[in-house]
Amino acid sequence: MNHNSTKTKKNILIILLLVLSCLVVNIPDWVTLPWSYHSPPLKYGLDLAGGVSLAYQIDTTSIDSQNLSPALEALKSNIEKRVNLFGLSEANVQTSSQADSHRLIVEIPGIDDLGRAVGLIGQTAQLKFMGESSLSPEATSTATFADVFSLDTNISGSHLSRSGVQVNPNTSQPEVLLEFNQEGTLLFEKATQQFLDQRIAIFLDDYPITFPIVQSVISDGRAVISGDFDSQSAKSLSAQLNAGALPLSIDLIQQQHLGATLGQQAINKGIKAGLVGLFLVCLFMIGNYGKLGFIANLGLIVYGLITLSLYRLIPVTLTFPGVVGFILSVGMAVDSNILIFERMKEELRNGKEWQVAMELGFGRAWDSIKDANTCTIITALILFNPFGWTFLSNSGLVRGFAVTLLLGILVSLFTGVFVTRNLLRVLAKQK
Repeated sequence: MNHNSTKTKKNILIILLLVLSCLVVNIPDWVTLPWSYHSPPLKYGLDLAGGVSLAYQIDTTSIDSQNLSPALEALKSNIEKRVNLFGLSEANVQTSSQADSHRLIVEIPGIDDLGRAVGLIGQTAQLKFMGESSLSPEATSTATFADVFSLDTNISGSHLSRSGVQVNPNTSQPEVLLEFNQEGTLLFEKATQQFLDQRIAIFLDDYPITFPIVQSVISDGRAVISGDFDSQSAKSLSAQLNAGALPLSIDLIQQQHLGATLGQQAINKGIKAGLVGLFLVCLFMIGNYGKLGFIANLGLIVYGLITLSLYRLIPVTLTFPGVVGFILSVGMAVDSNILIFERMKEELRNGKEWQVAMELGFGRAWDSIKDANTCTIITALILFNPFGWTFLSNSGLVRGFAVTLLLGILVSLFTGVFVTRNLLRVLAKQK
């Protein structure tokens, strides 16, 4: 019993430190502190805060019609990865075609500086093939990836004709095919001779995307990268290679600021809706469960502080659907507590002591809580589409909703099972 009491005290201390940290992260700007500190700002999407729109003319004169479609898709994918990492910036990247004219449209929220936006986009992806260098054991321990692969093979994206995916007839595993032009064939043969049984890393925009081992000298300009690929990962690697291989240059032809489509009024209404929802949930919990409900509401406040802190620290770009996702997760955050309290009531009706009933309520409700939230997590991941599968939605608004919903579920599991449980152990009297 003494051991459990000590453990509970440690858990309460962790909760207090966590709440204090979240309060510091969320200090409003109008609060004056004796030291210089500013809370990380919340980021808003195009619909709530506006942003920047850039239009580029795509030069397709050097691409034949057969390779045009994959070239445009590779360019779009590459630019989207630059400005929309993990889908959290809510940038909108799309291509448009009319007759022989092709354009790339990029909309980035929360940026007022057009120069910064142009810098984010940069130029067409650059592909480089770098050989593995020999380093001393002392140097290896502190070496970066660029240090290890520092020998230039003089092979670039201009030497790669195309990349594709094929299936190995012997292993039935997907492989990534590389085809070099005439000059690239000679350079690649020389590189495979020099780095036989060593690795050649392929960099895209100075970022390593793969580093296969050279198993034989290749003189016909056709190489295969094999490994633990599935169909999707092989296609993804091929698309990255094509992004640097296909010579699609882009020229900025238009830049403009975008106003918020919904604006501050929508933010205010969303906040009001969230506060009303929070008040009604708290009222329901107290009315239905009394002191237990009050303690659950304390856990709900901790939930809100943690979630808001994550939005600031990650940071998550909040669109209006994202705000809706947060409001929805507030109502879902008390679901686990309701299941636990109902299980506790059953145990008390069966004659268990209050302390025992509380522990059994948490333990036996966990399976239901886990299963219900696992299903919602799977749904949120499908909406988020982390692997960028083309048969699922890639919309920034949908992914923003999915991110806020997913964070809400994970935080609610923590607060419902850990925070509320320890608060009950300390604040609720045994009956």
